[in-house]
This record gives sequence, C-alpha cells and structure tokens, in this order.
Amino acid sequence: MGRDQTEELRALQDTLYFIGGKWRIPVINSICNGNRRFREIERSIPGITTRMLSKELKDMELNKLLKRNVYPETPVLIEYEPTEYCRTFGNIIAEMINWGRAHRRVIVEG
Repeated sequence: MGRDQTEELRALQDTLYFIGGKWRIPVINSICNGNRRFREIERSIPGITTRMLSKELKDMELNKLLKRNVYPETPVLIEYEPTEYCRTFGNIIAEMINWGRAHRRVIVEG
C-alpha cells in the first residue's frame, strides 16, 4: 500500500499551522518547563507582549493544549498547565532544539 501524499500534506499543513506562529512553541516550552502563572510565562519569553501571550494562552486552551485553573483566593490566582495532549509535542520540540543547535554549528563552522 502506497503513501497517501494528500493526507500527508494535510497533516504537515495542520502541524505547520499549529507551530507556525512566532510565540506558540516558546509558550509551550515555558509552561512545560514549569512556569505556571501568567507573569512567570511572560518573563520567561523575551519580547512577548502581554496581549500576545493572552491571545496565545486562550488559543491553546481552545485547542486542548492547556488547562486553565482558577483558584478563588485574594487576589484570584490563575495557573496554566499543559495537558497530556500538549506533552505529546515535547519530543518534537526537543528534536527541533537539537536540529537547531546542529544547524547553527554547521553554519558557524562553515
């Protein structure tokens, strides 16, 4: 049985759509590295604006990548945690980091 190139292209497009934004992977990486509160996440990603982080977190929650936990304290405490589904992306991020390091060495060492 041959490969279904149409299905493969659709799957690649879905993946690229998911990771295509400038901030999606850094946000996932930050949360998976233990940052749970909005300001912790924001501080761990240089250059991201409050508005962009808020948009990314909402979008990721809608896509079942994050769970938003609200604790009725004073002031209200909100924490984000990666879902198990989100964690399945961790190996892909690790491989992207490895590839990026290797690529940088190839380029720098000429």
